[in-house]
Amino acid sequence: MRGIDWLVLVCTLGGIITYGIYRSRTSRNLEGYFLSNREMPWFMVLLSIMGTQASAITFLSAPGQAYTDGMRFVQYYLGLPLAMIVLSISFVPIFHKLRLFTAYEFLEKRFDHKTRLYISFLFLLSRGLSTGISVYAPSIILSSLLGWNIYWTIVVMGGLLIVYTVSGGARAVAYTQQLQLAIVFAGMFVAGYTVVKMLPEGIGFGEALNISGKLGKMNVITTGISEKGFDWTDRYNIFSGLIGGFFLALSYFGTDQSQVGRYLTAKSIKESRMGLLMNGLVKVPMQFFILLIGALVLSFYQFNPSPLFFNRVPVEKIRQSAYADTLQRLEARHAEMLARKSAVVAQLPPALSTPASVDEDSLYSRLRVIHGEEQAMRKQMSSMILKSGAKSEDSDTNYIFLRFVVDHLPAGLVGLLIAVIFLAAWGSIAAALNSLASSTMIDFHKKFSPLFLNAEQEYRISKWYTLGWGIFCIAVAQFATGMGSLIEAVNVLGSWFYGVMLGVFLVAFYLKKVGGNAVFWAAILGEVLVIGMFAFTKIGWLWLNAVGAIAVVILALALQQTLFKRYEVKSEEL
Repeated sequence: MRGIDWLVLVCTLGGIITYGIYRSRTSRNLEGYFLSNREMPWFMVLLSIMGTQASAITFLSAPGQAYTDGMRFVQYYLGLPLAMIVLSISFVPIFHKLRLFTAYEFLEKRFDHKTRLYISFLFLLSRGLSTGISVYAPSIILSSLLGWNIYWTIVVMGGLLIVYTVSGGARAVAYTQQLQLAIVFAGMFVAGYTVVKMLPEGIGFGEALNISGKLGKMNVITTGISEKGFDWTDRYNIFSGLIGGFFLALSYFGTDQSQVGRYLTAKSIKESRMGLLMNGLVKVPMQFFILLIGALVLSFYQFNPSPLFFNRVPVEKIRQSAYADTLQRLEARHAEMLARKSAVVAQLPPALSTPASVDEDSLYSRLRVIHGEEQAMRKQMSSMILKSGAKSEDSDTNYIFLRFVVDHLPAGLVGLLIAVIFLAAWGSIAAALNSLASSTMIDFHKKFSPLFLNAEQEYRISKWYTLGWGIFCIAVAQFATGMGSLIEAVNVLGSWFYGVMLGVFLVAFYLKKVGGNAVFWAAILGEVLVIGMFAFTKIGWLWLNAVGAIAVVILALALQQTLFKRYEVKSEEL
């Protein structure tokens, strides 16, 4: 990066840290530290929800996801608006009425302490691991750009974030997320605008989308249905998005403390509902726009030389290995392919302006063949990385947008886009650390500690838990290399647990005759089922959310009517 880029990056990140520390002044008790005294208006709740959900993985990996697999990933979010409606009707009123700190307190009131502790443990495990992946995501930026050691980069980046998260709690998180999102959306809009401006004369926004569409990347809606019937292994289609995505969103926003804690900060039920419902309205268009940038970058690389592999680090390692000759031959083939592609796309502008002059369909057909060759070469490169034993990712999906930014955007804008990725990471990670600390303090420490603590002592211990989880997530990030597309990895991880967690809450809300013993063992059996299906079948991971939730409901009903029929169901006014 150039000097101006470093200046923009350092000033932006330094300003956020300073602002977060400034906004850290709050009541020195648990309600102030974890819930900002329950005084946030709906628009702050909305921004906090969006800032928590939209991590660096969203902005770093999603454009690469569209570049490689097309726009169909947006279907993953189609069930979210409906989930927001269900949450506003069922979850929000009860959570506010009981004035909970964590969602899991409700489970003890409805069932028993073991159910509460088990689901809280599942949250801590899943959110702790996924936050570690989120810490890793921005760290690969500097390590790739500057050749820094990835492990020390993770420590430095995670450490900077912990500064204002530990000091400020929920209030600092909410206010910094507001500023972070403004910078993030401005930066991404500028990036999309710049991609289109850098295309050749005669190729505008519409033409760029048409080129991506001809290459099969504008596949916004897919059914997953083929001649052989419905493909259950297809990861993203309208059915998995509406059904599996609904269950995933309902679980994430209804049972994951990192999100529940955001709308518990609202001053009223109405403010919480407004924040959730507005999130349902804006999330799908936002994700569509981010993916669209990836489709535009694909069109850009039809007119400009694309790298053989977008992550430079493993390529340079292989250049110094026994596979150097193989790499050289593959690079020669890639150069020849780029020359053929350049000859084809040179005919596109006149073909689009005067269709009769050139056979447009023939050009796109040749371009698709060349694109297929290019994808095959990237797969060969991935295979070579695995065979060589190079300690790096064998997938370059996470580096596509980053490489475009660094190689092609003008000075100053590079620094801004790098800052965007850091800010997106910090917003989601800070909220996650705050929620991990709150669950640890409320669900475990206060329940098992024999010592009486005053408000100031609880406040101080909560800070130590925030620091401890920050260190844990940094440790997890050290092992995140080689996970492929990070946006997929973090959602797959969540799907191992979210369905089961949701199933327990559905039983709590809607099946009043089911007691704690039945739902506890149903949740354990449901988790075994979900992990087993993931390990031994090829079912798309989105379906695991529905499987887990439905399995817990059915098993809980069955166990209550058989093994636990003689036990009285705990009844409380909820």
